Amino acid sequence: MFVSFRYSTEARHIIGGINTKVLASYVDMKMQVEAKINEHLSQQEEIQRLRAENQALQKSAVLSIAFASKLSDLLKEHNSTSYYPSVKMVQTIGYTNLNDYGKVWLKFDEFNQSKIYGLLQQGSAAGIVVSNDGHPQGLLLSDPKSIFAVYIGNQKMQGVAQGNRKEVLVKYISQWLQPQVGDEVITSGLDGIFFEGIKVGIVTEVIEEESSKTVVVKPYATSHVPSYMHVIVQN
Repeated sequence: MFVSFRYSTEARHIIGGINTKVLASYVDMKMQVEAKINEHLSQQEEIQRLRAENQALQKSAVLSIAFASKLSDLLKEHNSTSYYPSVKMVQTIGYTNLNDYGKVWLKFDEFNQSKIYGLLQQGSAAGIVVSNDGHPQGLLLSDPKSIFAVYIGNQKMQGVAQGNRKEVLVKYISQWLQPQVGDEVITSGLDGIFFEGIKVGIVTEVIEEESSKTVVVKPYATSHVPSYMHVIVQN
């Protein structure tokens, strides 16, 4: 009985020491995990805040371009017609087809399937929004059905932007006009899809056709489709 009692007492001391160490390790580990979680949550909140600010700044930049372009026209024409452009943020849901990177589905609550909308990515033209069986579908710049009116260079040479799945072209430029490599392409607003002044890209090549000219454009919008884009709902 004495031996048994002695060993059980020592055993309790040993086990108690082990439990204390385990508990201390657990508390330390718990504090480290909580610190990591708090740091992660703080970073997530900061990321969300910065994203919200970025979206707001993008919208402000787009509207600034619209107002500046319209104001310039008003000053030239001495016309004070009211002008109320409106830009709305929409969410990209995914590609329409996995093997076609020129079309995306959009979450667009105020979508009117009878209209065609201008689509923007970080303030630059990214394509158009049309109806596909009543659902809003974004046709990116590379899609052949993404067509809208543009100006080329400081002389505002008129043309029509259209994708060919590989690159962006501006077609139907009058033969007597002289577009140059390095000219900037902007939306003209003549089609009612975009307002004037949204940047599209830079001319990289001029192609002589029989009755007109075509230019190849390197777009400002990237091939990567962001989670959120903007559409022009009123111009």
